Amino acid sequence: MEKIVVLKGGTSPEREVSLVSGAEIASALRNMDYSVIEIDPADYPKLSDLLTAIQNEQPLLVFNGLHGGSGENGELQAALSLAGIKFTGSGFKASCFSMDKYISKLIALAEGIPVPQYILMREDLLEDYQDVEDYSGFSNQLGLPIIVKPNDAGSSVGISRVECLEDLKPAVQKALQYSHSVLLEEYIPGRELTVTIIDSEAYPVVEIKPLEGWYDYTNKYTHGKTKYEAPAQIDDTVAKLLQLYALRLWKAFGLSGYARIDFRYDGLKPYFLEVNTLPGMTSLSLTPMAAKAAGMSFQELLQKIIYIADKEGR
Repeated sequence: MEKIVVLKGGTSPEREVSLVSGAEIASALRNMDYSVIEIDPADYPKLSDLLTAIQNEQPLLVFNGLHGGSGENGELQAALSLAGIKFTGSGFKASCFSMDKYISKLIALAEGIPVPQYILMREDLLEDYQDVEDYSGFSNQLGLPIIVKPNDAGSSVGISRVECLEDLKPAVQKALQYSHSVLLEEYIPGRELTVTIIDSEAYPVVEIKPLEGWYDYTNKYTHGKTKYEAPAQIDDTVAKLLQLYALRLWKAFGLSGYARIDFRYDGLKPYFLEVNTLPGMTSLSLTPMAAKAAGMSFQELLQKIIYIADKEGR
């Protein structure tokens, strides 16, 4: 019986989501007759101790169910590679580039793919501002509402939609709790769409439709708060363009294994938002929905991801 180590939890703000993803991955793998060892990196203060614990199990590979932080930003991927341990998902360079939303936008722009207007703040530039009128430069460039997000976090952690300038400063302060830099982004009205890529193949487009408000953390992870359509009910030419953009970004970032690429569509053109190198694997996650729309079960999805990682042998 082949053994797989499932990493889940960790110390990032996305720990709770990762625990759910990891548990569902582990449960499915056991039903597939794998021997599964679940490891929480939070139990190992030193990365060297975590690597030793994994090596002692002598697994076929590591299924990385972590989200955010060092589990997704390339640090763990680099360590696993150096230790000669196979793992699922992209390598360290692609993971690093994808986690940084500012760098991601630069790559997309270089590929000729539209992105929302943005401003990067590497520190709290509003700290000394007392007059809301001083913020007008931000709204003049980006309009209102403004999306405020940590530059290198996921799962909608620390994100705010600012409707009036009075709320901009606290939104920036909130985002800085999760990152050393903050991205202010133009809000693109329209539809939220996402494309999963597995081993260089684009899967059906999924649409995200919150029943109220926007796709924040609550709507993302609370049952009944959001409706999903897989495949999305959009014009076939738009779906193909989204898949084309996603594949171009897959190659530009050097992604491997599987990933999810998110867009907004205003009815005229798609706008790239971000790349997720470790998409969620919960019952509300989008990548399993896309796979199901393509006729692939959750177990078949996991088996394909494992096959790719084992074949690539990182």
